[in-house]
Amino acid sequence: MSDEIDDSSAPLIEHLAELRTRLIHSAVAFIIAMVLCFTVAGRIFDFLAQPILELLRANGQSEDLIYTGLQQGFMVHIRISLFGGFVLAFPYIAYQLWRFVAPGLYRQEKNAFLPFLIASPVLFTLGAAFAFYIVLPLAYDFFLGFQQNSDGADLIDAVGITYLGTINEYLGLTMKFILAFGLCFQLPVLLTLMGKAGLVSAEGLGNMRKYAVVAILVLAAIVTPPDVITQIILFVVVYALYELSIQLVRMVERKREAELRAQGLYDEDEEEADAPDVAADGSK
Repeated sequence: MSDEIDDSSAPLIEHLAELRTRLIHSAVAFIIAMVLCFTVAGRIFDFLAQPILELLRANGQSEDLIYTGLQQGFMVHIRISLFGGFVLAFPYIAYQLWRFVAPGLYRQEKNAFLPFLIASPVLFTLGAAFAFYIVLPLAYDFFLGFQQNSDGADLIDAVGITYLGTINEYLGLTMKFILAFGLCFQLPVLLTLMGKAGLVSAEGLGNMRKYAVVAILVLAAIVTPPDVITQIILFVVVYALYELSIQLVRMVERKREAELRAQGLYDEDEEEADAPDVAADGSK
């Protein structure tokens, strides 16, 4: 009896040992990438600050950002190193995940899962680039529009309101936009995987369009500033991704149907039963 227990527990112990190895490799890669990013954190921040600096330069304002707490400069470098380290190490972490999962998959399952593993970081990068180069300039231009010149000719005793941005606040807002848009661009990957698992269908997603529109509008209001133009851009992009997801799920369903037909397992009677009965004279 004890031998049977030992035999049954051995595979579990091997899987746990393999998981521990993959986690250690991922953690080491993340730490190395984080240290590398910390050494160039200043240059990374200079790059991330370009949207606000260009707007300040265009307005004839000082291009300097400040920090009000003694430790804020150091903490900003830490946040940059954590964020940059994860981005830099993500391909290796994804590879370790694949090495852990792949042995338990059939060849067809590997061929089905691998494209999504590759598409996910690509779509995240596209979403982050979209946020950085298009959304952030529009959003920050909207925020800077609330500055007020103290010597305005149309105001009496006008109070000057000038933006003096802190590095901590700016970095937090910028990272929020990049992460939000990067995650939004994962929608096709998520829905297509759910379609392959049979959790959603193209017809069901199509019927949910009106609810998806409301959900996307709420999302746009949450992750973007109260700027109509920015919200419209996000809505158009995410809704286009939703429609793309429907087409990808439909392609998955057609491929599954073709495979079942080739194996002789496709139940055409069930499909006909789902359709409305039509009489010979054309009346239902």
